[in-house]
Formats: sequence, structure tokens, C-alpha cells
Amino acid sequence: MTANTPEKTPVTLLGLGAMGTALGRTWLAAGHPLTVWNRSPARAEALAAEGAKVAGSAAGAVAASALLVVCLLDDDSVGAALDGVDLTGKDLVNLTTTTPAQARARAVWAEARGARYLDGGIMAVPPMVGVPEAGGYVFYSGSRELFELHRATLAVPVGTRYVGADAGFAALHDVALLSAMYGMFAGAAHAFALIRREDIDPVAFAPLLGEWIGAMAGPAVRQTAARLKDGDYTTDVVSNLAMQVAGTPTFLATAEGQGVSPELLRPYFELMRRRLDVGSGEEDLTGVVDLLLFG
Repeated sequence: MTANTPEKTPVTLLGLGAMGTALGRTWLAAGHPLTVWNRSPARAEALAAEGAKVAGSAAGAVAASALLVVCLLDDDSVGAALDGVDLTGKDLVNLTTTTPAQARARAVWAEARGARYLDGGIMAVPPMVGVPEAGGYVFYSGSRELFELHRATLAVPVGTRYVGADAGFAALHDVALLSAMYGMFAGAAHAFALIRREDIDPVAFAPLLGEWIGAMAGPAVRQTAARLKDGDYTTDVVSNLAMQVAGTPTFLATAEGQGVSPELLRPYFELMRRRLDVGSGEEDLTGVVDLLLFG
């Protein structure tokens, strides 16, 4: 460092799985002093070779830096790793995948131990870390002041998106987007199953499927959001609920004819029928969202 070069924020990182290692590597490459700890010490060797300091205990790692980033298996692992560790004055950023309720409880837990807390939901896989053009980012929620203080450091591995003061919002955004992803995967799996036994090249079919999903998903998501906000499910509907429900037997019959289980489609079709029973046939599919709420 020269007199005119700002010092990089030291970071302590707990958890060196594939994601933790990728995060640590990018901080090291960017010049951030890095202290690491992992329950299995062998996992620290690669980062040690790149300049990281390896702590012999979680407590030792925490003591090394004001900024503490945790990327462990689950919420129980966070509690176990930090049990009895002095967190007074620390800034705890938890990137462990948890539920919103666990994130909120962990925020209270951290604050009771004298730490400031920020929760994160990682929207990336390890190969996307340190590659800005890959588009990965992390949702953050909790203290806005804390987020702004460490924003530049947190943005080194992947982008950052602050989603609110409620500590549970990062986890909620994370799981909501991933849930949609699995629904998309389910539809794609059914589509590939339909052509599986035919003389149709799945590689040639894939671009058609990807283009169609993209063309339908983007506008549908935005339209559903607008309808949920204003409560109008019927204005300017192109394919109404009654028409779509009437068409579902064709999809089920095709699946049967192709020797494909309808188990990925049938639950959604049943929700569509239930909505038709209690709503209007002139609606679009937005009302299905309301059926999923309980309590």
C-alpha cells in the first residue's frame, strides 16, 4: 500500500465449502486481508497458499477482523460455530442459506451479543463468483447503515442488492426466486419427457423450449405482479381462466399417450380448476396465487 492507496477492509470468513472458497479467493485477489476458519482444517489449505491467514478456531478468526462473513451449511451450523464466541463490536454478515424466520431470529441473537447483523441470500453458483459478467449477486437485508458501510467490500465477489431492513427479506427473496426456478425446471422436465421416446433431437428441441419459456415468463411475471398490486384480474386478459381450464384435458391426454406421468402438471391444473370454481372465468391465472395462501 502507498500513502495514496486506500487500505482494503480486512475480512474474516467462516466456512470454506465451494461457495466460501470462491468468495475468499476473490477478496484475496482484490487485496483484502483475509482470515479464514473451517471446521475441517484441510479445506483452508488452498486459500492459505494464496495468502489467507488460517485461524485455529472460530473465536480466533472472529477476533481477527471487524467484518465477519459466515457461509456455512445451515443455521444450526452458524449457532454451533459461534457458540460462546465474543461478537461484541463485530459486523456479522450471514450468507448461510436459511428461512426468513431463522434469519430474523439470528439477527436478534447477534444483536443480543453486541454485533450488528446483515443477512444475505446468494443468487449465484461458485463459478459465477468473481466474474461480473456472469450476473451473480447477493440479496442483503437488515441494517441499511451496515450494508452501506461494507457495500464496496461485499460487492467484490458478486453484485449486491439491498431489499429491506427486515432481516428475513434476503432469505425470502432468495427462496422465492429459487422456488420459481424449480417450477421452471419441472415444466422443462415434463416437456423433455414428452419427446423422450420420439425421434426428436433434445439438443435441437432445447432452443425452442428456452425461447418459449423466456417469451412467456417475462411478460407473465410482470403482469401478475401488476394485477396482484391493483387487484384487477380481468382487464385486458388474452387467455382467460375458463379457456385454459378447458384445454387441460389435452395436456393430460398427451402425457398419457406419450407414457409420461402428469404428476408435475396435475397439481397446477387442479389449482386452476379450484380458482375457476371460486373466481371468474374471465380472469387470467393470477388468482391461483391467492389459493396458495393459508392461515
